[in-house]
Amino acid sequence: MAGPTPPSLESIRRAVAGHRARRLEGPRHAGVAMILAGEGRDLDVLFIERAQHPADPWSGQMAFPGGRVDPGDDGPEAAALRETHEEVGIDLRPAERLGQLDDRDASPGRVGTLILSAFVFRLPSRVAVRKNHEVREVLWVPLAVLVDPARRVVHPWPPAAPLGEFPGILVGEPGRHVVWGLTREVVLHFLEVVGVPA
Repeated sequence: MAGPTPPSLESIRRAVAGHRARRLEGPRHAGVAMILAGEGRDLDVLFIERAQHPADPWSGQMAFPGGRVDPGDDGPEAAALRETHEEVGIDLRPAERLGQLDDRDASPGRVGTLILSAFVFRLPSRVAVRKNHEVREVLWVPLAVLVDPARRVVHPWPPAAPLGEFPGILVGEPGRHVVWGLTREVVLHFLEVVGVPA
């Protein structure tokens, strides 16, 4: 049985452009890029699987490309553009900027607040990627997968010795390519903005 029909590019354009993003203030900021590729309803979304690293609180998780604002960045969007180019080799400056989603508190259980800003971009088609050492794998996931209730799963984390089970969205290999946590929150917010029931 087929899942729900994904929204069209035109309806996404209107919805995201008309969304007034909630802005949060905090001592630290980060920016990520949600990249859509394609036309009409045939759209793909780019995700990365982060490489394993003991200093990374999101080590091994599915995410959007992006990272913390550096002193040379002109805000979270500049950080998202820079980090996307560094992590996957995609230059988003010529891409269509659809808009911004609500800011979120992304503090990974540490003292001090990290504010995450998510920006939505669109490319005419998938492009080749060149991942760096921070990225284990890059996945282009059909938007139809993200809107399909059958892809909602329970995800134990960490996989080797789970500390808990979390709601997720299966986008690839079970137990590995599951969008959960903060990235899932961004995806569900995007779907809410574009009028897709979560």
